[in-house]
Amino acid sequence: MSAPAAGDGVGMYDLVSELYPLCRSITGEGLRSTLEVLRREIGVEPHQIASGTRVLDWTVPREWSIRDAWVEDPDGRKVIDFRASNLHVVSYSTPVDRTMPLAELKEHLHTLPEHPDWVPYRTSYYSESWGFCASQRLVDSLPDGDYRVRIDSTLADGRLDWGELLIPGGGRDEVLLSCHVCHPSLANDNLSGIAVATWLAKRLQRAGGLRYSYRLLFVPGTIGSISWLATHREQLDRIRHGLVLACVGDPGPLTYKRSRRGDAPVDRAMAHVLERGGRPYRMVDFSPYGYDERQYCSPGFDLPVGSLSRTPYGQYPEYHTSADDLSLVRPACLEESLETCWRLLRLLEGDRRYLNLSPHGEPQLGRRGLYGSTGGQSHTQESQMAMLWVLNLADGRHSLLDVAERAGLAFEPVEAAAARLREGGLLAEAE
Repeated sequence: MSAPAAGDGVGMYDLVSELYPLCRSITGEGLRSTLEVLRREIGVEPHQIASGTRVLDWTVPREWSIRDAWVEDPDGRKVIDFRASNLHVVSYSTPVDRTMPLAELKEHLHTLPEHPDWVPYRTSYYSESWGFCASQRLVDSLPDGDYRVRIDSTLADGRLDWGELLIPGGGRDEVLLSCHVCHPSLANDNLSGIAVATWLAKRLQRAGGLRYSYRLLFVPGTIGSISWLATHREQLDRIRHGLVLACVGDPGPLTYKRSRRGDAPVDRAMAHVLERGGRPYRMVDFSPYGYDERQYCSPGFDLPVGSLSRTPYGQYPEYHTSADDLSLVRPACLEESLETCWRLLRLLEGDRRYLNLSPHGEPQLGRRGLYGSTGGQSHTQESQMAMLWVLNLADGRHSLLDVAERAGLAFEPVEAAAARLREGGLLAEAE
């Protein structure tokens, strides 16, 4: 598995820019158009489930479609316009076509007084209502009078869509990579996650010789992962590792949220990758609030799924606002997130358990060409120490990550040492 190619950050940013204008929600044409782009890029396969279907403790909602929406002031000027920004309408707003006084209109307006020039992002998925989002500065400028309000939308039986891609490996065990695709024009949350997942898929498709199969899910938040879990119970025992990607394009330090288990192999592997990445990072414990990791890690499933972000949800001021635009996402930050994920996958692919085939005393490495010809040196090369540690801990119980942690070494030289020892006839992979 090779390292990410130069220029990947620019390619990911271009994908974010292409998807940014689409009006996505948990159902509807914007979501399907997004999945169609991902089908073009990596061959994502569309899946759907009908409105009204019971999934675990939830019911798949009706499909929402919106064609236009606006508010006209007393002089007939459009002061709020869906076509100017899809954030202006509360997602899943029911249709309305009325004239009303300003006081009544304000009951349906959402603003951010602390950021008077920003437009908030709001939803009403499971409670029928309608509303508009606008800047506080605009609302403060509205004169008294009657306003024409129109939302040209429908709520009707339809379907919920998601995208899925399986990249086969050498066995039945799988790594799950998941991101949410339901937000409208918000660049970091979560077009950045979509872009990084897409580029991971491109690299995995070219890698060859994979140990694990990789299942990538592009799902509407919460209801999408719940629908997938409800319809794939028989496959869940295949998932050995998992990662949710969200908010991975802003300039904040990388943040990894551990799985519910807290010490799953993916948690330990990501800790090792971040610790040796040479840049600031944070490791935080699991909590049942956040993105779809909380569904995968619900107690009935308890899958080994962590979550990678840069600045986590709700902890950057632009979160769920119009300021989460293309200027917030940086190609270099996308590339660093991709590289971190790729190093994680390389570690998971290479982390195996071995048996020392000459465990009684230290085998003579020199005559096998595995050790320096001159002994007694005061400094020992990293590769030689790695071989000694691998031999000592190759008892069928310790993985190569165990060896790296115990020896205080990076995973890569430990993996390389194991490969040389195996070629030299001193190791066999443990079952």
